[in-house]
Order: sequence, then C-alpha cells, then structure tokens
Amino acid sequence: MDWLHHLTSSEALLTYGGFAAIILVIFAETGLLIGFFLPGDYFLFLAGAFCGSGRLNIEYTPLVLSVFLAAVVGNFTGYIIGKMIGDKLFIKEESFFFKKSYLERTRIFYDKFGARALILGRFLPVIRTFVPVFAGAVHLDIKKFALYNIIGAALWVGLLISLGFYFGNKFPQIIDYAVYIIIGFILITTFPVINTFRKLKNITILKNKDEE
Repeated sequence: MDWLHHLTSSEALLTYGGFAAIILVIFAETGLLIGFFLPGDYFLFLAGAFCGSGRLNIEYTPLVLSVFLAAVVGNFTGYIIGKMIGDKLFIKEESFFFKKSYLERTRIFYDKFGARALILGRFLPVIRTFVPVFAGAVHLDIKKFALYNIIGAALWVGLLISLGFYFGNKFPQIIDYAVYIIIGFILITTFPVINTFRKLKNITILKNKDEE
C-alpha cells in the first residue's frame, strides 16, 4: 500500500512535467525494458482527469492523439529491440531492470493469446512492456504486429484518458481518489489472466507427468 500510495507523486510529475512527462512515461513503459515499473494506467487516467479539470494545459483531442502515437511508437521500439536481441534475452542475467520471471510470464501469456496479447497485454502492468519485445523475439509478422499494436494502443489510451477526462470534468475531486480507482481497474483486468496462468500451469504439470 505504501508503494501504491507513492504513485500519487505522478501528480507532481504531471504538474511540473506536463505534456512532455506524459509522452515520456508512456513511451518508456511500452517500449523500453527499464520502463516496466512505470504506472502507465494510473498516469493515463490522471492525465485525463487533469485535462478534464483544467489542471493540464492541453485539449482532450491533442492529448489522446499524442499519447496514442507515443504508445504505438513505444511498442514498435520494443518490437525492434526484441528482434535484435531476442535470443540473448533468454540467457540474460537477472538485474533490477530485468527478471526472467517477467519474460516467462509474457511467454505463457503470448502462447495463450498469440498476437491478441498485444491488445490484452496493454491493460496489464509488466506484461505490456514485455509483450512487444517478445513479439519481436519470435519474429511476429510486422503487418500483423502493426495492426494489433494500433488497436491495443487505441483501446488502452482512449479508454483510460476518456474515463479520467469524464470524471475530472464532472467530479474534479476524483483526482484525490484516482489511485484507488486504478487499483480496482488493475484487479478487474488481471483476474482473468491469473486464471489463465493457473490453467496453463496445471496443463503443463499434467503433461509432464504423462511424459514421465
């Protein structure tokens, strides 16, 4: 809870960094391995709320289009990184910025949903950072990648910024409770994936037993 409460520092980042901070955070989280810890969901919702309440000096449409572009370019960057160093990722030593468990979690998610993981993964912390990298590592067709990348970015950015804008415009005080809204949002979107992981794990265990 202390870590989640610390996410409110995003308010200061938005206040002082403004539009540039939004673009940089979204690009880093969706395109660079070191960005997996950034609070993209919270940041998008808060950016929309700031825009709706007038605390962010930018109109709704330019905000959505610009952040959408940052999310698309970010994923393309991740795809290129995966294509260039894909094989090395599986033998890379762990560090603060890289955990093999994240890659394994992404592999299971990708095996289950295929290219659709690029859409569904947008709504899941950590997964959204590693999915485009993994897609590049397995050499997913660039045209298919581009299609799912654009659809996923449009849904993720459009939904969260729009929700934030609506509540920020109608209920400006919602900003004080944004972190709790995002916690609920993450729980709702993550539960089906946890369910899938459990099923896949059980299937793998049974398969290994049969092989033995």
